[in-house]
Amino acid sequence: MKIFLVDDHPVVRAGVSALLGGEAGLEIVGEAATGAEAVRLIGLKRPDVVLMDLQLGDGIDGVEATRRVLALPEPPAVLVLTTYDSDADIARAVEAGAIGYLLKACPPDELFAAVWAAARGETALSPAVATRMMRRMRDPGPVLTTREIEILELLAQGSGNREIAARLFISEATVKTHLVHIYGKLGVETRTAAVAGAVERRLIRL
Repeated sequence: MKIFLVDDHPVVRAGVSALLGGEAGLEIVGEAATGAEAVRLIGLKRPDVVLMDLQLGDGIDGVEATRRVLALPEPPAVLVLTTYDSDADIARAVEAGAIGYLLKACPPDELFAAVWAAARGETALSPAVATRMMRRMRDPGPVLTTREIEILELLAQGSGNREIAARLFISEATVKTHLVHIYGKLGVETRTAAVAGAVERRLIRL
């Protein structure tokens, strides 16, 4: 089975490559440090499974890279391998089409099993991620829209209403309306409390 690695840290790529390359039946056919490079090389190498990090430095992130990879002719299975486990990260990856979501802290056997499962077209989740998803299904809590999550993430970066409006191509009035909805859903009254509540619920990450 042919595997392609996407991670902006050379040491991580080297470690995962050495780990998987020593497993019978697995072959590392390429690697990339950026999303754009990944899309280009994956189109040429045609791997069976791609291990995709979410944070890739400058340029497109792992979610957008996943979306573009899966738009290629005869796309591979994309398995996210990351350190981030917020609800927003998991939801964005799944919406982009990732077949699985693993945390880098997982043991080698779990990674091997997930890679083979992804190659068979089966969903592969780290136990911690699966537990979070099940807990969220049983006790959904406040349900924020994708746009509300985007605004919360920009709030967490210190952006003001005008900057948020410019970044998202919406009016400041629309930003204020979204903030009212966010405050109501989280049961808070200030921007700081909204960010703190979202981080505590792991809806976003700092």
